[in-house]
Amino acid sequence: MKYMLLMQFGQLAEFPPIMTWAPEEVAAHIDFMRHANEKLTEAGELVEAQGLAMPDLARTVRASDSGTPVVTDGPYPETKEFLVGYWIVDCESQDRAFEIAAFVSAAPGPGGKPLNMPIEVRQVMSGAPEEL
Repeated sequence: MKYMLLMQFGQLAEFPPIMTWAPEEVAAHIDFMRHANEKLTEAGELVEAQGLAMPDLARTVRASDSGTPVVTDGPYPETKEFLVGYWIVDCESQDRAFEIAAFVSAAPGPGGKPLNMPIEVRQVMSGAPEEL
């Protein structure tokens, strides 16, 4: 089964924004993520992993009545949490997806301390839900 693991940062995080970390702390965090991706690749579980640009570069797009894109800037001041990256893993069970999420949750932050950041785990649907 495939699962998407969503890594979010924001105002509710119990650690300072990554822009305030020392360069060696950022490097250690990125090295950990590279190692995690290598480990998942070796296990045959990694489908895709991507980091995302900061929310000040995000745009929201809607179709106008004519179908042309209407683009607005984001984020908005009320945004408290934002998606910074994701993994799509293909593993044998939800429990294994939870194990992977816990592993990446412990990525190092300031002072090398594990961040224990929340990772949202959602199954990737391969078809329409049965109840529809």
